Amino acid sequence: MIRHLIVSSAFAAVLMTAGAPARANVPAPPAVAAQLPDARLAGEGDLRWFGLKVYTAQLWIGRPGLRIDRLASAPFALELRYATALKGSAIADRSLQEMERMGYGDAQQRGRWLDAMKRLFPDVAKGDRLTGVHEPGRGARFFHNDRPIGGVDDPEFAGAFFAIWLDERTVAPALRESLLRQAADAGGAVR
Repeated sequence: MIRHLIVSSAFAAVLMTAGAPARANVPAPPAVAAQLPDARLAGEGDLRWFGLKVYTAQLWIGRPGLRIDRLASAPFALELRYATALKGSAIADRSLQEMERMGYGDAQQRGRWLDAMKRLFPDVAKGDRLTGVHEPGRGARFFHNDRPIGGVDDPEFAGAFFAIWLDERTVAPALRESLLRQAADAGGAVR
């Protein structure tokens, strides 16, 4: 138990981001443009672990903007461009650990979520992109290098999954801030 807490704390302490302001007029990737026709880049940033870049994340939102207090009702997309190769099963395992750490779902739900993520998430190589699209009231759709790889029709899963980056309890608060930098242009408050 103590070792787990030390490892978790160390992991959280070494996560660093190097956020840059969202670039204006950046065209959305094809998978994002197909799902969110009026998509615009709200923010982006890098996730680093022990100084090594793991991925660059980009948050794409629709024209009305995104209110973090109404996340469940908004369509948006999160794209991760990997800077290193990772096994899909490791991505799924780490995602579930974060959902559980933040208190999402019960044991049975998390078991189903892990099975779905392990089925969906492919191994990634440097330069590969995984994109998750939040579909309000429905769940999440996933794409690998703009090709559809499936979805999870469960709004609770979608909320828990995207919370990894967008919830106030994320282990990467600077990345969250970078992603949400221009999300509320339509008058919504980002918290």
